[in-house]
Amino acid sequence: MKKNTNLRSLAALAVEQVLEQGQSLSNVLPAMQQKVADKDRALLQELSFGVLRTLSQLDWLVNKLMARPMTGKQRTVHYLIMVGFYQLLHTRIPPHAALAETVEGAVAIKRPQLKGLINGVLRQFQRNQEALLEEFAATESRFLHPAWLVKRIKKAYPQQWQSILESNNLRPPMWLRVNRNHHSRDEWLALLDQAGMKGFAHDAYPDAVRLETPAPVFALPGFEEGWVTVQDASAQGCMNYLMPKNGEAILDLCAAPGGKTTHILEVAPEASVMAVDVDEQRLSRVYENLKRLGMKADVKQGDGRYPAQWCGEQQFDRILLDAPCSATGVIRRHPDIKWLRRDRDIAELAQLQSEILDATWPHLKTGGTLMYATCSILPEENCEQISAFLKRTPDAALHETGSAERPGVQNLPAAEEGDGFFYAKLIKQ
Repeated sequence: MKKNTNLRSLAALAVEQVLEQGQSLSNVLPAMQQKVADKDRALLQELSFGVLRTLSQLDWLVNKLMARPMTGKQRTVHYLIMVGFYQLLHTRIPPHAALAETVEGAVAIKRPQLKGLINGVLRQFQRNQEALLEEFAATESRFLHPAWLVKRIKKAYPQQWQSILESNNLRPPMWLRVNRNHHSRDEWLALLDQAGMKGFAHDAYPDAVRLETPAPVFALPGFEEGWVTVQDASAQGCMNYLMPKNGEAILDLCAAPGGKTTHILEVAPEASVMAVDVDEQRLSRVYENLKRLGMKADVKQGDGRYPAQWCGEQQFDRILLDAPCSATGVIRRHPDIKWLRRDRDIAELAQLQSEILDATWPHLKTGGTLMYATCSILPEENCEQISAFLKRTPDAALHETGSAERPGVQNLPAAEEGDGFFYAKLIKQ
């Protein structure tokens, strides 16, 4: 058993590492979860993700109710108060318990002298909650996104921008990919039903199942045996266009954590797949996924801008380029993206994507397919990127995805659908 650790203080420290040190929550949280009992890990995750999802609101409340901001070594207290507000506003934790545990968090972060301050701010919020929330609802912060991102989404989607922002603020659905080499999707859905869970098939992606209620992976029939993989529906949509075949040489570029690598091998078990990623640490996830599914691929660490360094002169029948991007289509899964990204990042990412496209294209055989994909919803990284590539690449032709005026297919996040995702299928003539 883990010792009785204050969850609220750990959530505050996790949020602080994201916002003050620029770390991603998916890197910070596992170490924090090791400090608590198994039964408390889900709550720690809920508090950390929830604070980042609703950060604009919580930050506004703290600044409204405190005479001056907490700075320097006291900054953790600012985030601890946010954790308190989040519990009172967005969870079913009884208010008295939320208050007591949050105040005790001051001891855990070695600020016991500030217990009275934290208690006073939270109680003041309780007394004035209705009026405060009404005032907040009239501010620009109500969209729970940074202003620069709201502006970009508004410009790109003048009719849909509000529904996109609302979808980003929801908890994501849990999508699975059924391994067709073990069961058909309908067969696995029957097994899921026998296990007392309910799932729904996607009408466009043949392997995709949405769970009615998210569940731990160990509860899923055959997860350890490789019968099913956690993967968003939109990410699975790549295979509808890539259409890998047995016997082909296929490159999965920017492959980590390996979801699409293993999907390629489920569709074409006898394909020769090379999986490449620039991040050596993340490649460990590719190996883990291949091992669980009993598959083999040639896994390499390498930069997409310099393919000669990792594949020499080799050419491929098909290339899946899941390009590095702003990840603005997966904000509901990774709410820290809203606060880690900067407006200037978009032009830098678009330049990187352009360089990788140009470097990779010569490694595609004539008649071959290059699938360009991102988990972004921003045109600069998607339709505008592909439009510019087609103009400068005479032997590239768009196929099955969009038109010359607006190349590619753009999925937008929606409550019970997949994430925001972009696909463009290019054929080498």
